This record gives sequence, structure tokens and C-alpha cells, in this order.
Amino acid sequence: MYDRLKGFRDFYPEEMGPRREAMDAVEDAARRYGFREIGTPALEGTQMYVDKSGEGIVDELYSFTDQGGRDVALTPELTPTVARMVVAKQQELSKPIKWYSTRAFWRYEEPQQGRFREFYQTNVDIFGSSDPRADAEVLAVAADGLTSLGLTGEDFEFRVSHRDILGGLLNAFDADVDTEEAIRVVDKRAKIERAEYLDGLAAVGLSYDQAERFDDLLAGDDLDALVEFAGTERVADAVENLRAVLDAAENLGVREYCEISLTTARGLDYYTGVVFECFDATGDIGRSVFGGGRYDDLIESFGGQPTPAVGVAPGHAPLNLLLERAGVRSEGDLATDYYVLQVGDTEAEAARVASDLRARGHVVESDVADRSFGAQMNYADSIGAETVVIVGEQDLANGEVTVKDMESGDQTTAPFEDFPGDRDAPTLADFQ
Repeated sequence: MYDRLKGFRDFYPEEMGPRREAMDAVEDAARRYGFREIGTPALEGTQMYVDKSGEGIVDELYSFTDQGGRDVALTPELTPTVARMVVAKQQELSKPIKWYSTRAFWRYEEPQQGRFREFYQTNVDIFGSSDPRADAEVLAVAADGLTSLGLTGEDFEFRVSHRDILGGLLNAFDADVDTEEAIRVVDKRAKIERAEYLDGLAAVGLSYDQAERFDDLLAGDDLDALVEFAGTERVADAVENLRAVLDAAENLGVREYCEISLTTARGLDYYTGVVFECFDATGDIGRSVFGGGRYDDLIESFGGQPTPAVGVAPGHAPLNLLLERAGVRSEGDLATDYYVLQVGDTEAEAARVASDLRARGHVVESDVADRSFGAQMNYADSIGAETVVIVGEQDLANGEVTVKDMESGDQTTAPFEDFPGDRDAPTLADFQ
């Protein structure tokens, strides 16, 4: 008997059905906005992640030396890969580039609620536009995907911030601040005690009083007060950009889901502008459901031409937690439209009926185990078949098939040659 590896999961059909529904909803939303699907490899060179995040990242990767002597890693995220892909064909690709992809990723970290060592995300990215409407569009894709699954503004919220507001405010203090480390501390604010949070800000260059003042400014969410305090074009421009993104979100009908939250920082260094995270509006799910933001410098850092970019990456484990908490997660019921039951030497005729029904788009099963009539009926019931079409030797001798409604138990006969005829979904009523 073999045990499943820690941090990895099996998905049986009852679990996979709701997950597939959620994946399809997010992907359908992306396609409606003109995003095109891409496929990406499971392995990349380890050095790509080291160059982006430093040597410490290796401890968080599933990395190894392959049989060709190459240092490789299972991909922990998609952004470096799509950046590499853009650089490879930058001159050939029409701008803006709008891509999406759903796939598995791997990180060697301690599993926790909604986060596993193998996890699935749908990444949605726009390359080649710095327009605030691009930021608003990825917000709209995410919102449309969530609402199409039955969620409402009472279930989720997008907490929206701007990295240049954070960096500009930190630089406004008379202190030698490690800005990147300070933003990482801000990113942990909701997860640690206030004293530890303020100590963290003090450790990266602010005095204790400055740390309190900085936090008060962020928590106040008064954009005009931030501009006045900083007195710099950097903060003024960032505030203007944030407002422009929110205005564009209003035009797309998703402003109602957005809340200014300047303590939302996104800890990754490559973010450069607007950032956001999706949270459970009730607070029952304590961690973010997913996040995203603008990363205008990454393509250039990978050797490409300067290319603005923005993206979002809904994670499907936390998304399914949100759907479950909100009571709108699909039940995952397994259902079959028709079961074509074969009795005697009627394989060819039963196969024709099943094929014709499948051609109309129905889910159709038939016997592949040479079972008795009773065993086939029991199986049809166990898979939730709505209708059973019985193709038996005696039926065919009379030029008929028997059609049984499994819920009511009612049944009737129909001409074999005409079944299912021109009907998309023939029922008993069509033959009575």
C-alpha cells in the first residue's frame, strides 16, 4: 500500500467536478475579454528563479539535477515563464499580449489551509500596455469569473493598493529605509501582532515613532492626505494612477468589488504599481484567496525590451474554499443523461443509438462489462442516469426500443429506426 506524498492531493470525480467548474468559469471569463490560452512547461532552469528572487528561493523549490547535468526546477509560479516567452518572440507578438493558462505549480513549503505543495492556478496577464484600463480589465476578468460561479459582493472583496504609494511614503521619512524589506513587513501586517509589526518596520530603518506614523497613514486610506504628507510627484502620480484604475473598474462594472487598502502590499519584489488581493468579505477565510498586480520591469530584467505588464492568478484551492464558505460550490453530483442498456445480441444496434445520442451532445454510457439486465439497471441508477434506453432482442423484433424515466419509473416504447429522431433530448412524452 502506497501513501500519498505530503502536500499533494488526489481528486476523485466527486471533487474534480466542482474544481473543473471553477476552472472553466475563470477561463471563460478570460476568453470573453479576448485572452488567448497558452501552454507552458513543468520544468525550467533553476537559475531563472535564482536570478529573479535570490539564492534563498532554492530552498522553496522542487529542484534537482537532471540526467543531462542541468539544474532544473518544477515551476513554482508562471510569471517568469511567460516573461521568458514574451522576450523570445517580443518582436513578432501583437501588443497588447493577452494570455491565460491553468496548470499545476509546485513549492516545497509547509502545507496549510488552501495552500499545498502542488497547487493549481489560472494566470491571466496583459503585456504591452501601461494604461489603467489594462489593470481594470484583469480585475474585471477575476470578478466576472467569481460572480459567474454564484458569488456576490457580499462574499468577496478586492483590496487594491499601489506599490509606489508605499515606496514614496517610506522615502518621505527622514530615515535610511530598506524599502523592499519594509514592504515585505507591510505584507505581513495582518498576520502578526502590532508590536512585532512595528518592530519589523523599525528594523528596516524607521524609528518607532515613524513606524507608527507610517502605519497610521496607510490605515487611514486618505489619498489626499498621503499626497500632502509626501509632497512628491512620485506619490501624487501613484495616487492619480490608482484613482484612474478604479475609475476604469467603474466603467467595467466591477468597482463595487474594489476597496482601497494601502496595507495590501504583495511581498514579491517585482511588483511596480497597482497591486490587489481578493479576500473573503466575511473574514471566515483568513488568508487571501488570490492576488495580482502590475510588474512593469520584469520583461526588461529578463533581457527584453521595456514592456509594461499586469496580471492576476486565482488559485483554485482557496477559490474552492470561498465557494464552499459562501454555499455556492457545486455539489459535484455525477450524472448521465442516457444509459443504453443492451439485452442479448444487440451490440451493433445499441452502439448506433448511443452514438446518435452522443452526437446531440449528451452524456451517454453503455455496457462495457457484459453484465446482466439487472446489473446494468443497478449501474444506471448508481451513476444517476436520467433515462435508460433498452435495446433488447425482443424489442428489436418488434422494431422498437424501450425508454424508461429513472426518476418516475415510467416507461414507453419508441420506433427503433426513428430513435432518437430529430429531437435533441427525447423523453417519454415524445413517444406517448
